Amino acid sequence: MSPQPPSSQQAAPNILFVLTDDQGPWALGRESPELVTPTLDRLAEEGTYLERFFCASPVCSPARASLLTGRMPSAHGVHDWLRPEGVGRPGPQGGYLEGIPTIAGELEQAGYRCAMAGKWHVGYSHEPAAGYDYWYTHRLGGGSYYHAPIWEFDADRGRTTAEPRETTEPRYFTDAIGDHALDFLRRHAAGDDDRPFFLQLATTAPHDPWTSGNHPDQLLDLYAQTDFPSVPAPEPHPWFRREAFPDVLEHRHRNLAGYAAAVTGVDRMLSRVLAELEEQDLLEDTIVLFTSDNGFSCGHHGIWGKGNGTFPLNFWENSIRVPFIAWGPGRIAAGHASDQLISATSLFETVLELAGVTAAPDRLRAGRSFAPLLTGDEGAEKTAASQIVVLDEYGDNRMIRTPRWKYVARRRGPEELYDLDADPQEQEDLSGDPAFAALREDLSERLRSSFARSSESELDGWQLAVSGHGQRRPLGGQDRQGAFEQ
Repeated sequence: MSPQPPSSQQAAPNILFVLTDDQGPWALGRESPELVTPTLDRLAEEGTYLERFFCASPVCSPARASLLTGRMPSAHGVHDWLRPEGVGRPGPQGGYLEGIPTIAGELEQAGYRCAMAGKWHVGYSHEPAAGYDYWYTHRLGGGSYYHAPIWEFDADRGRTTAEPRETTEPRYFTDAIGDHALDFLRRHAAGDDDRPFFLQLATTAPHDPWTSGNHPDQLLDLYAQTDFPSVPAPEPHPWFRREAFPDVLEHRHRNLAGYAAAVTGVDRMLSRVLAELEEQDLLEDTIVLFTSDNGFSCGHHGIWGKGNGTFPLNFWENSIRVPFIAWGPGRIAAGHASDQLISATSLFETVLELAGVTAAPDRLRAGRSFAPLLTGDEGAEKTAASQIVVLDEYGDNRMIRTPRWKYVARRRGPEELYDLDADPQEQEDLSGDPAFAALREDLSERLRSSFARSSESELDGWQLAVSGHGQRRPLGGQDRQGAFEQ
């Protein structure tokens, strides 16, 4: 039986937000049985599972920025993954996301204590971002799982005048994130702090590298005897950028085992955090939200990668769709799954509504709260299907998706049009078929008008030559094209 929406007298919940990196919608045990994810499978079974949750951009940094702000990339200005030179110290252009409301910033002002452990990668990470008073971060955005580059702060892990130190993390990075989660929870309890908390755990897993030496043998051994029958292995797609993963076809099992081990490592870490919450008698007062920044293919559609795994950059389902699980006793509908289309830009308003916080006005915010869908409001899924659209963008490439249709527009490349009811694998591009010309024009106009409402002219990506090779700095200054690696 679905719970009733929380009453106004119900105390504000703690929120545990777990964000993985490059996890396709297929990469859970409930979707691909050979994957070992008992904790996540249980949360999905006991809570609410969203089957069609879409990122705002099929690459990490812009997708993460959209999750945290509710804006499309053309309204926050992060259009590609941030290169190492783009996340060091602020330059003359200023910072990323300056002046834009974020989840943590709004929650802190409403009385929450906010903590972050793991991968930031939506700007500079040498000091806590707005709203957070506990901060443990990767200096870059990815790399080896052992000896990961991190910022080390003094013992209070908070805002401080002391300079952070550049060092490396000797532990398996996913485990280190879990250790810091436990550290935060114990500090929070020891401080007799009665504020609710927002704890963001952001892994680099299951992003590559997947090779030997990056993951514990205990995790890799779980996959020694499977050939991953749930994961397709078609011929490489003509657009596949094989240079990014040159050995994946010859060493399919090794790379899949590394990817799967990384996913199981996240599951294992989350289990430890939930056990600590239970030990502190906080589990009943906590909402768990789990998702990924963008999707990923490990052979699906003939590629390994995400939106920049091909050229032209792609918006195939496994690049833009990600898992989403919500769990919380008495607050989140139990045993529920929904196939309603939801955009990741809606997370901002959803988290605030679950916390009982009114979002600050923002004319450029694209998403709308789907909290009623999570709390069991029977009217939440009655939105007319024809009115539901999801937008995606990656530089001068844009997509609009309805429950049935997907249309892709590119300034420097081909259009695409797919009937997802008849062709869920996106094998037959209908964009050149005269029979669908009127539909294509309608979707094109809906795409154009949607972005006209969701873009800021100086941050708009449509005229930017984004190639998938990374962003060097914020868009401030006259040389906007110079912000991107070609």
